[in-house]
Amino acid sequence: QEGAQIDHFRLMQESAQAYHVTTTQVDQHKDSVFNSTSFARGAAIARNQLHVGLDAPGATCTLKGLYLTDGSQHIDNNINIDHLKPHTRSDLSFKGILADKSKAVFSGQVIVHKDAQKAFAVQSDKNLLLSEESRINTKPSLLIYADDVQCMHGATAGAVTDEAVFYMQSRGLDLETATRYLIQGFAREVIDTITLDGFRDYMDTYFIDSLPTYAFQRKSS
Repeated sequence: QEGAQIDHFRLMQESAQAYHVTTTQVDQHKDSVFNSTSFARGAAIARNQLHVGLDAPGATCTLKGLYLTDGSQHIDNNINIDHLKPHTRSDLSFKGILADKSKAVFSGQVIVHKDAQKAFAVQSDKNLLLSEESRINTKPSLLIYADDVQCMHGATAGAVTDEAVFYMQSRGLDLETATRYLIQGFAREVIDTITLDGFRDYMDTYFIDSLPTYAFQRKSS
């Protein structure tokens, strides 16, 4: 309804043999706020579908995500945002950490319709590849049919750099600790957005406990 606000947190925590498909549909009205943060770990194949319709002036959504994959896991994030009316705002930011032979897909589509003048949209997908066999297919896209908007999008994928590790090791850290801190720093931006204290503490511990799996994935060039 008008002026409604929801903070939505989602954790997918499946076994390595599971298949997981989920769909979330959000329709927003005037001056409403939808904040969503999703975390994904596990499942042989997982698909997260999220669609948000900003259907009145002042509607705002912030969508963040963090996922970790290893082994032969596959995670697919399919995010769609429709700016249907003027003076709407969206901020879409996902991060992936991939190891072994795991794969992921990010498909983010933001549509600014012709009546959505003065819309503001930001979209970002960043990925950290911890092995030569891991793969990310990323496709952030903007479809703009209005002429008075502020929109931007981008995607990156890369490994932990030798320069960053060398810098950390020059401060007295061993390779394992240096790599763990760099990976944790990459994910911290998403974890720190959790406003529920208990859940944030849980994710902090859960994430740190997962790191040893990734600490030795880095290969020097």
